[in-house]
Amino acid sequence: MSQSRESTQEPILPALCTEAQHRLGRTLRSFYERTVDGQPIPLDQVDLLLRLRHRERELQRQR
Repeated sequence: MSQSRESTQEPILPALCTEAQHRLGRTLRSFYERTVDGQPIPLDQVDLLLRLRHRERELQRQR
């Protein structure tokens, strides 16, 4: 038995107006700044960033 075309299509969600998008963006940015932005970078991630930077410099010297 085949499904009708209507049942296989994904529902169309309403778009947010510009004002709602801006308000949502400000709220998310504020939440991020209060929680994640003030946290120190874990040492394993610092190590990874330093190794990536070192590799970038090696590649630049080879050019």
